[in-house]
Amino acid sequence: MATHVSREGCDGATLPAVVPFEVDCPSRLSWELGSRVVGDDDATLRGEWEHTGSSWTLALYRVTTHTDVVRLRTPVGRERFYGAARMDLDAAVPTLADAPTWRRRA
Repeated sequence: MATHVSREGCDGATLPAVVPFEVDCPSRLSWELGSRVVGDDDATLRGEWEHTGSSWTLALYRVTTHTDVVRLRTPVGRERFYGAARMDLDAAVPTLADAPTWRRRA
């Protein structure tokens, strides 16, 4: 499992430990902002995965030229949103695809 560490100059946001990859300086978005951003006509779903040992789900969205959003649904149904640089998430997708506890849904 990846270790998520706060980095100098970041806002202190980290992805939950269940996520099998790290990204530099993710920005935690409020539920209202995150749901609005991924629901926008310009947002494109890159893929959706589900955790095989629990009911976590993860979805990646392209939202601007250089920014993507990670949407996580917790086992109790809460949504968490994180903004990240697209190049960081591009590097993370193979790790997610190879993770034995995650499988792609879409």
